[in-house]
Amino acid sequence: MSDSSDQEREEVAGLRPEDALFRWMTLKKDKKMDPSSKLTHSDNDELRGDMTQALGPSRHLHTGHTPGRKRELDEDLRRVIKNHKASLKRRFENISEGIIKPGAEILLNKIYTELYITEGESEGVNKEHEVWQVESASRSQSTEDTPINCNDIFKPLPGQERHIRIVMTKGVAGIGKTVSVQKFILDWTDGVANRDVDFMFPLSFRELNLVRGDQYSLHRLLLDFHPELKELNDSEGYKDCQVVFIFDGLDESRLTLDLEQNSELSDVKETSSVDVLITSLIQGTLLPSALIWITSRPAAASQIPDQFIDQVTEVRGFNDPQKEEYFRKRIRDESQANRIISHIKASRSLHIMCHIPVFCWIAATVLQQMLEKKNIKDIPKTLTEMFIHFLLIQTTRKDQKYQSGSEKDTKKLLESQRIILLKLAELSFKNLENGNLMFYEEDLRECGIDVSEASVYSGMCTEIFKTENVESQNKKVYCFVHLSVQEFLAAVFVFHSYLAKNFEALKCFISEKERVELNPSFLSSLQSALGLKENLHVLLKSAVDKALESQNGHLDLFLRFLMGISVERNHKLLQGLLSNTHNSSHSIKETCQYMKKLNREGLSPERCINLFHCLFEMNDDSMHKEIQTFLSSPKNIKQKLSPAHCSALAHMILMSEDVLDEIELNKYNTSDEGRRRLLPAVRCCRKARLAECTLSEKSCGIVAAVLQSPNSLIELDLSHNDLGDSGVHLLSKGLSSPHCKLQTLR
Repeated sequence: MSDSSDQEREEVAGLRPEDALFRWMTLKKDKKMDPSSKLTHSDNDELRGDMTQALGPSRHLHTGHTPGRKRELDEDLRRVIKNHKASLKRRFENISEGIIKPGAEILLNKIYTELYITEGESEGVNKEHEVWQVESASRSQSTEDTPINCNDIFKPLPGQERHIRIVMTKGVAGIGKTVSVQKFILDWTDGVANRDVDFMFPLSFRELNLVRGDQYSLHRLLLDFHPELKELNDSEGYKDCQVVFIFDGLDESRLTLDLEQNSELSDVKETSSVDVLITSLIQGTLLPSALIWITSRPAAASQIPDQFIDQVTEVRGFNDPQKEEYFRKRIRDESQANRIISHIKASRSLHIMCHIPVFCWIAATVLQQMLEKKNIKDIPKTLTEMFIHFLLIQTTRKDQKYQSGSEKDTKKLLESQRIILLKLAELSFKNLENGNLMFYEEDLRECGIDVSEASVYSGMCTEIFKTENVESQNKKVYCFVHLSVQEFLAAVFVFHSYLAKNFEALKCFISEKERVELNPSFLSSLQSALGLKENLHVLLKSAVDKALESQNGHLDLFLRFLMGISVERNHKLLQGLLSNTHNSSHSIKETCQYMKKLNREGLSPERCINLFHCLFEMNDDSMHKEIQTFLSSPKNIKQKLSPAHCSALAHMILMSEDVLDEIELNKYNTSDEGRRRLLPAVRCCRKARLAECTLSEKSCGIVAAVLQSPNSLIELDLSHNDLGDSGVHLLSKGLSSPHCKLQTLR
C-alpha cells in the first residue's frame, strides 16, 4: 500500500466497522470524485474491497441489512422496542382513503392493493406536469421493468453486490408513496418483514415543518414524535440497534437541507437545528449505520444530490390488473364493480388517471353512488364532470336534508356551504402557482379562514380538505386529498371571480406587457374587457396563453378544469356556489377556435397536446374526426396538415392503447413546426424515422427523454439533422440511460 493508503488505514483504525466504512468511503470519494458526481456501483465495490484490506481479515464489516442477525438486547431495550412497535401499529393499521371522521377508517390490510414499484425511474418526464408522468407511466409498465415489493427496497436486486443505505422513492401526488410507507411499517410491526430491524422512525416533512425553527438533539426530536421512547435510558442505545428513518414527503418540506456543507454533527445528544439533524443523518456523520428511506414527488427530489442516494425506486401506482383488483376489493357488489370497470375502460382519460390510487377512490365514490341511484344519464365522461359530482357527493353527505339529489336541493346545498367552499377555492388558487400542497395556520389566515374554525371547514368537506393533528406538537396541518382537487377548486375560484366581477383576482391572467400598456387604469380596462358575459372567451384565451407559457406544465390540469367548468351544462351543476350562470356557448366556440388555430412557433408540443384534452372537456372532438378521416384513406397522405392537426394526431397516438410499430415524420405533408408538434408521439413507438426534420435542441430533449423512459425505442433514424453540440449532449444523456433499449441508430 502507498503512504497515503497507510495514512487512511490509520484514520479508520479503532473505529466501529460501520463508522469506519463511512470514513473510508469519504476519504476515497474525496480522492476519486468531483463532489457533484455520483459514486458508481463499481466504485462502491472497489471501496469496499479497499476497506476490507485496510481493516484486515479479522475485522467483520457489518453493512446493515443482514437477515438472521442475532444480538443480545437487554431487557429494558426489548421492552422499549415492543412498546414502540405497538405504538406504530396503532398509528398505521388503519387507512382512511380521504375519510378522516373517527370510526370511518378500515384496516389497511383489508383493502391494500400491491402497488407497481420499480427500481430506477422514468427520468425523461420529470419536468412535465404530473398528469403527463402518469400518462407516460401508463404505457411503460412492461415485463422489462423490475417490480419490487416495498418491503425489499433496502435489499440488493439479484446480481447487485452493494450495500444500500439511502433509498429515494419518487412518485407523483396521490400515487401511493405514503401508503407504501404505511404498509412497510405495518408489516414490520406484525413481524412479516424486516425482522432484523429494531426501530423504525417515520418522520414526515409535514410534521418536521412544524418544528423547523426549534433546536433539538436527535434523541429529543425522536422523543417528541415517538414518546414511547422515554423509557430508553441511554440514548446511545440507538448505535447498537438497526434503525430505519423514513422521511416521507420531501416535496412538502419547508426545511433548508444544505447537503453541500459538510456536517460535523455526530452525537445523538448534541443540540442543533432540525435542518442540520436531517442533513447529518443523510450525510452519515450521525448514526452512519442507520438506513434512510426518503419519498418525494419527482420535481422536488433533486434537493438530495445524487451522490447521497444508493438506490432510486419509483412508485407508478396501479397497473391495469391492479386497478381492477382495487375496484373489486372496494366494491363488494360484483355486477356494480364490473359496470364501473367497464365505464372507466371506455374513457381513455379516466382509465389513465386511475393509475393514481387516489383517483381510483374518487372515481369509485362517484360512480358507485350514481349507479345506486340509477343516475345513468349524467354519469361522468370527463375529468371536470367527475370532480363536480365528487364535490356534490361530499357536501351532500354532510347535510343529510339535501340527499334527494334534485337540482333544487343541490343548489340549496351549495348555497349553505358557499362561503366555506369559496375560501377553500381561493386557498387552492393562491397556492397553485408555487406548488404548495400543505397548508399551515398562516396560509389559512391569508385567505380569511379562521384557524379556530378550520376543523369546522374540514368537517363540512371531510373528504376534500383534510385536517391532520400532529399530537406531539399540539398543532394541525391542512391539505386537500389530492393535488387534482386543489387544481379543480382553483378553476372554480377563477370562474366564480369572473362571474362575480372580482377583477383583482383575475389580473394574473394579463401579461406584463399588457399590464404596462393598460396602466394606470389597469383594473378599469380589464373590467371593460371582461365585464360583458359574452366576453368570457377573453378570460379563457388569457388562461390558455398563461398555461402555454409554463415551462413544466403546472397549469395544464387547472386549464382542463377551467374549460370544463365554462361549459354551461357543467356550471349549472354548481348553481348556488357560483353567483350566477349564463349561456356560454358563444365563448366556448370562440375559445375552441382559438385553440385549434394556434399556429405560433416555439410552443411546447406537450402544452399544445394538453389543449386537445381541454377541447374534450368542452365537448369538441372536431379535429380528432378530421384526423380520423385523414388517416382512413392512403390518398389523404398528401393533404397539408396544420401544426394544430399535428398536435391532434400526436394526442390520438398518445391516447391509444396500442404501441405504433413505426412513425416517419417526413411522410406527413406539414411544416417543420408541424413535425415538431408530432414529436411527443415518439413516446409510444418502437421505431422513429426522424431524418431531415430540422430537429432543434428542444426536439433533441424530447427524443432524449423518450430514450430514458422504461419502454424505449429500439430503432432511431436522426440522419440529415444539424443537431448542434447541445443537441448531441442531450441525446448522449438519453443513450447512456440504463433504460435505453436502442438497437439501431442512424
